[in-house]
Amino acid sequence: MNQTILKSIVATLILGTTALYATNGDNLIGLGAKSRGMGGIGIGMSHGAESGLANPAMITSVKSTEISFGGTVFMPDVKYNAGAGYQQSDADLNVIPEVSIASKIDENLYIGIGIWGTAGMGTDYRNDTTGTTMQMVTNLQLMQFGIPVAYKYNGLSLGVTGIMQYGALDINYVYGSNVGAGFAQDIAFGYSVGAAYDFENVGVSGLTLGVVYKSAIEMDYNDQLTNATAPFAVAGVTGIPQQLEQPVEYGAGISYNFNAHTVAFDYKRILWSDAKGYENFGWQDQNVYVLGYQYAFTDWQVRLGYNYAKNPIDELNPTVNGGAALNMFNLLGFPATVEQHYTVGATYAFNEKFSFDAAFVYAPEIEENFASIGSKHSQSSVTLQANFTF
Repeated sequence: MNQTILKSIVATLILGTTALYATNGDNLIGLGAKSRGMGGIGIGMSHGAESGLANPAMITSVKSTEISFGGTVFMPDVKYNAGAGYQQSDADLNVIPEVSIASKIDENLYIGIGIWGTAGMGTDYRNDTTGTTMQMVTNLQLMQFGIPVAYKYNGLSLGVTGIMQYGALDINYVYGSNVGAGFAQDIAFGYSVGAAYDFENVGVSGLTLGVVYKSAIEMDYNDQLTNATAPFAVAGVTGIPQQLEQPVEYGAGISYNFNAHTVAFDYKRILWSDAKGYENFGWQDQNVYVLGYQYAFTDWQVRLGYNYAKNPIDELNPTVNGGAALNMFNLLGFPATVEQHYTVGATYAFNEKFSFDAAFVYAPEIEENFASIGSKHSQSSVTLQANFTF
């Protein structure tokens, strides 16, 4: 199957999705309703088929075959101010799909497959008439197709997910004339490797540790970034590559289950400052801290979570290497500035074969001001997911 066909298939799956507002930089805090209900927990706690990307070693909790499918309705609220008061972005409602499958092959081997909307960002000021936003429209969409494979022996689980990533990027605005030429697309490959250890094997019931590493994935968007920043070369913006690389991530997590309670903590680090494209716009690395709680009734599970990561956008020196223009692009086109996320979720099991998940995430407004420009950004989202076991 050639890349043109692959791109068409994935583009169809995300049809109708405009700017995906992810939250740790441009990454979603979690994939799937169970993870999102616990603030993004997923490195040291299994969520079954959901876990294929978060930590592939964790799909070893699946007892037979599990299928989960659903999506997230994302509702960002973004405003930009460059002297004429705050202007509202129209990119305020988006849909992010997800499908996950995992199956137990034998007592040791597990395999899965999935497709996840994982990241993105963007704004839409095409209807602004003040002239302060240049009627800028930006849209980054990322979707990953993965095949997780895991092996379990006693309490140790090891897993790897081969990843094919589809990406689409569009930047257009009015600066004397129209700048931009529509979406550029690419497909590239990466991987995620993880490990987990269940201490029940050594007599400590309920304690699990996990670690994960995700490779960088370099995307080439056909000069989108270089063309978009070219009008600002006279202001010192030079050397912007055509690549935009999703960065390396690594992390560790721990969970402890006692009676009906589970508490979990994840830490991960996202290396934006080493990623092509992001490093040129001055993005800084993020330390992500996640705390989650789950209580299990007979047929119900309820979840709470909190996720914190300092936003990766720092103000650049406006007089050095085009810093003023880059600050404008960061706050106007790609304001990935939210930091705190409060989450709640639940699962109801209708029977042994079918359950339904829901999660709500709220990121309170954060205001960022650089010299004479500023942005405000808050988010809310609802995730719904159906699960089938066979």
